[in-house]
Amino acid sequence: MTVTIRDARNSTADRGWIESAYRDYLADLSDVSMNTGVFPVHGEFATRELELPSQWFSDDRSHPLVILQDQRRAGFALVSLSIFATERARFDFRMTEFYVTAAARRHRVGQHAANLIFNRFAGRWEINESMSNTAAVAFWRRVVSEYTRGVYRERIANGEVQQQFRSENRESEKS
Repeated sequence: MTVTIRDARNSTADRGWIESAYRDYLADLSDVSMNTGVFPVHGEFATRELELPSQWFSDDRSHPLVILQDQRRAGFALVSLSIFATERARFDFRMTEFYVTAAARRHRVGQHAANLIFNRFAGRWEINESMSNTAAVAFWRRVVSEYTRGVYRERIANGEVQQQFRSENRESEKS
C-alpha cells in the first residue's frame, strides 16, 4: 500500500471530491454517538455545508490536501497557517480538518498521511480534537507520540484535547 498526499488546489476534480466527501465527514462528526453538540445534523444547512470547503480554496493560509491510497482518493486534510506573524504565535501550522474514508480506515492510511503532512510542513504544530470524539483523541495521541518519539505537549481545556509539537522536513524518509 502506498499513501501519498497532493495539493487539492491544482485539480477541480480533487476539489469536487473534497466537497462531496465533506458531507460524509460532517455526517461522521454529527453522529449521535459523539454527542458533541458542535456539529449540525447532516443536511441541516443544505447547500451551506459547502461554504467552508469552498473557503479553503480561496484562503492563502489554507492548504487543502487530498490523501491518496494507491493513487485513489481516500481522504482529505486542511492545514492552516498561523494567523499571527509574530514570535509569540504558539504554532506555525494547525491541522484544521482531517478525514479518512471509512473504507480506508484501520489500514494506517491516516497515520501515513499525517506523517507526510508533518514532514511537508516543518515547524510548530497544533492539533485539537473534541474530548468526546474518543476515536480522534486516541488516533492523534498515537500518531503524534510515534511521530515525535514522545516529545510533545498535550493539554486538555474547554472540552478539547490539544497536542503541540515540532516537525522537521523528513520528506526523504518513507512513511
